[in-house]
Amino acid sequence: MKTICIIPARLASSRFPKKVLAILGEKPMLQWVWEAASSAEMFDEVAFAIDDHETARLIDSFDGKYHMTSPECLSGTDRLIELQEKGKISGDIWVNWQGDEPFIHKEMIENLLQSIDQDFDVWSLRKEIENEEEIDDPNIVKVVTDYQDRALYFSRAPIPYDRDGLENITYYKHIGIYAYTSEALKEISTFTPSRLELAEGLEQLRFLENGLDLQVHETAHESLGIDVPEDLARAMDRISSQIV
Repeated sequence: MKTICIIPARLASSRFPKKVLAILGEKPMLQWVWEAASSAEMFDEVAFAIDDHETARLIDSFDGKYHMTSPECLSGTDRLIELQEKGKISGDIWVNWQGDEPFIHKEMIENLLQSIDQDFDVWSLRKEIENEEEIDDPNIVKVVTDYQDRALYFSRAPIPYDRDGLENITYYKHIGIYAYTSEALKEISTFTPSRLELAEGLEQLRFLENGLDLQVHETAHESLGIDVPEDLARAMDRISSQIV
């Protein structure tokens, strides 16, 4: 079974334009992701999926590998689909590791891929929320699952809703890394943006609305996606604390 890792890196991010060019510490954010993905033994191949020559020049500066994809792709998954359809790369399991997730590491990948021999279409990760402020933060995506870790729903709103104030609800944040079977990617390529996806701004809801089985494994490790400029400052603080 061939497992490949594709790192989508879109230049024109709406909430943080050109964030893929950001410098984190002493090197580019994308270099952090590239080095982490390249050192993971479970990947047979690693490459960026990009849409601009400015990003290409940055990746060349640290000898990364990339494929050009259309600027019209609306999501990272769409970039994987384009690579698959054009035959630029092939594999049995496709991992979508977003270029704005520099703190995902080997153990999280092991968490993600632990059940790829089971009958699911897509896999992802969740982490218990420990900071209560994150529960109401719309930039933190929440997820609820069933007893088999199958995703029931994703939302920017607090889910589940604690109607009676029981205060013993466990909330989970979604960590934005995915693994797809090759067949699931082909199915997804036939889907159109769904009503829930458009309402929440979350592409994974398109998978659920079209009946795909998405298993979300729990991880004990914290990630920090760079979605807005303030996240970059938090990432800098995290790197500084690791160095110290």
